[in-house]
Amino acid sequence: MKPSDSLMLRAAIGLTLGSSAVVILGIAPSQTLLGMALLALLLSREKLRLPPIWLPLGLFLLGTLVAVAFSEDPAAGLPQVRKMYVFCQLLVVFTLLRTLANIRFLVLAWAGFAAGSAGLGIVQFADKVRQARAAGSDFYSFYVGERITGFMSHWFTFSALGMLALLMALSYLFFARDMRRRTWVFLLVCSVLIAAGVVLAQTRAVWIATVVGGLYLIWFWRRRFLLLVPVLMVAGFFAAPESLRMRAISIVRPGKLDSNQFRVVTARTGLEMIRQHPLLGLGPEVPRLKFDDYVPADIPRPLPEGSYIHLHNVYLHYAAERGIPVLLCFLWLMGKILYDFRRGLLKLPPGRDDRRALLHGGSAVVLALLVEGLAEVNLGDSEVLAMFLAIVACGYVALEAPAAAKSESATKAASDSA
Repeated sequence: MKPSDSLMLRAAIGLTLGSSAVVILGIAPSQTLLGMALLALLLSREKLRLPPIWLPLGLFLLGTLVAVAFSEDPAAGLPQVRKMYVFCQLLVVFTLLRTLANIRFLVLAWAGFAAGSAGLGIVQFADKVRQARAAGSDFYSFYVGERITGFMSHWFTFSALGMLALLMALSYLFFARDMRRRTWVFLLVCSVLIAAGVVLAQTRAVWIATVVGGLYLIWFWRRRFLLLVPVLMVAGFFAAPESLRMRAISIVRPGKLDSNQFRVVTARTGLEMIRQHPLLGLGPEVPRLKFDDYVPADIPRPLPEGSYIHLHNVYLHYAAERGIPVLLCFLWLMGKILYDFRRGLLKLPPGRDDRRALLHGGSAVVLALLVEGLAEVNLGDSEVLAMFLAIVACGYVALEAPAAAKSESATKAASDSA
């Protein structure tokens, strides 16, 4: 390799680490660094690589393009075409971050940035309590429509990114090898802060999904500790402020402020869209534009108060936008990731191992997103999608790690410093 190629390769690795890490700070810096990483990668002449999910992923993206082409409003779908750029995150991470030392650095960066965002969110929460008191308002009514966001612009993005960072941090705490005490303490402190931010953001679907992902990790770490989970949840419920208790109760008994009636409307409307356009869907972004045209006739007007910008269910949304075949490709993609990671875990020797942490963390993330997708179009969010793709790429690097043992030994000093 020429010196210039080697320099470009090192630059591409650094830019990839930066792009993947700063997604928690904002999509603009992440995507800017991603473009720079792609350019440096091409100039380095390094062979491009994709993990063995390229077929379902490629069919999903192809199906999206077909849906745009046959849409009654193709121009409306152009943002989804441009969003395909985000999928380059999978390419650069899998091609360039080939050592467990680099990936450990990335996980620590996610934890640190997410903890910083959560810390800002906690400050925002305290300020909102102050504002509600100054206005003489009931805090729950004051807060539920304008919650904390950390570094993000919306509480859902803040919550979902926190969930992904928390599950990866917990997986390293439970399964990773040779962590110095300061690294372990750092991850523990970050996990506590991130968990507090996720709780205070009061995004109910993220709460449920985080619990599911956490239960998965505990099951494979110390199964007997699962008995403590319901005890801690009950104790936390009664110790929590009233607004948190009200939000938790609203999961099963929603009130006027947090009604789920609009979700019933979006679900029924989505099913009607799918019934009328099962193969190609209406086209990306068209369900939002044509929503009123598909609301079932027996649903009374005006519609319940709520957000009708999408169908609040990633499965219904993909099928309504792009057709049932594209939804099946998405399910194939997620199922293959889980299958490959599980198969890789079964081949690992017993004991703590960074590969085990990445594969369990990746599996927990996929399960959490699948659960949370029942209530939100989570992977429609560019920040969440980019971080998810980076986590998946890291998991597939872990599957190859035994073959890359020599290259990893060259970076052992960097790993020890973490």
